[in-house]
Parts: sequence; structure tokens; C-alpha cells
Amino acid sequence: MTAVLAPLVGRARVVLLDFDGPVCAVFARHPASAVADELRRLLADRDVPLPTVVRREPDPLAVLRFTATLGRPAVVRLVDEALTRAEVTAVRTAAPTPFGRQVILAAHRTGRRVAVVSNNSAACVRAYLDAHGLTSYVHPVVGRPEAAPGRMKPDPYPVLAALRELDAEPADCVLVGDSATDVGAAHAAGVAAIGYANKPGKRARLAPADATIDSMAELVAALSPA
Repeated sequence: MTAVLAPLVGRARVVLLDFDGPVCAVFARHPASAVADELRRLLADRDVPLPTVVRREPDPLAVLRFTATLGRPAVVRLVDEALTRAEVTAVRTAAPTPFGRQVILAAHRTGRRVAVVSNNSAACVRAYLDAHGLTSYVHPVVGRPEAAPGRMKPDPYPVLAALRELDAEPADCVLVGDSATDVGAAHAAGVAAIGYANKPGKRARLAPADATIDSMAELVAALSPA
């Protein structure tokens, strides 16, 4: 455990978790690139010209984010709804993150509140939590704003929404996420960020975080010091 992590976690009364990464791998057995292809087909069927970068994009969330530039709300909603259906299907076979469950239980056991703030749909998150017996430990679940991809992280909207529902101050919270957008959203909301560097190269991208971990086990240890 780093010297920075222990005091950061020690003073947190609320743990905000990103979902895809810290809790599970949503598309572990349902490739994200196939979902991105499906969303592109929807756009092509509606005569939406796709820039080269979007045609090559493997991340369905990035394809959804592109729709915010179209000025066509009905198309945005269509793509968002299709992505939600795909996420709910994918999460049935999601791979739990090692020690992700233990983080939630350790936070609960030590009197902390746990919430999820995700760019995935709330329906997807709730389906996973319910299937894994975690629903009673996590509240609120703040998924991406429906048909408003511009308000996904790194916009602080999801983080601020969770804080309002918890009636919590930013200084009492810490957010754990595996992407630069998580860190950006946390800092924009005045919340400390712990970067979860679960893949090679992520430590550099998560450099702006207040602390970085390679395993959620480090967070379990910080939440439950001996």
C-alpha cells in the first residue's frame, strides 16, 4: 500500500466506484467491438456519415459519445437504448474483478457508503449487482444520463448526482476508476481519485489521480487496516 493511499481512504466516508473495471469486466465474454459494430449499423441505416475514427472505434461508449455531435436527439436515444440492451446482455457473463466484491463489503463493514458512478447504463449495473448479491450494499447507482452522452464522465454530472443523493460533501468521498475520464470527473467535482491501473500502460494515463493501485486488494487493505 502506498503512503498516499492509506490516509486518502482513511478519511473517506463514501466510496464511489466506477463499474466497468473496478467492479467487473462488462464485455469479458461479449466483445465490446461487436457492440460498437451494431451501433454503427444503426447509424448507417439512418444515413449518418461516420468519420474514419468512428468507423475504427472499438469502444461502443465512444460511438455513443459521437452521436452527441449530430444534432439528432432521436438518433442519440436510439443508439443509447441499443447500447443499454447490449450492456444488459453482456453483464450476464461479466467477469468479476478480483477483490472488487471484497472492496464493497469492506467499505460496508467499516461504516462507509458505497455508490456506483458509471458511463454504463444504470440498468446494466443493477442487473450485475442483483445477480451477485450486492444490491443492498450499493446506493445510489448513477449510470450514464439517458440520451445525453455529453454528460458522461469526464463531465462531473454523474459524480455530483451521487453526492446529492448521498447528501455528502466532496471532501468526504473518494472515487475509484480505471480511466482518465474517471479522474477528470472526480476532480471536477472536488473529489479525490484513486486510479485502478488494471492494464499495462494505465499508470501513465492515470498519473493525475491522487493515488494509483494495481490491484483492488490494495484498496481492501486500506479499508480494513490491521
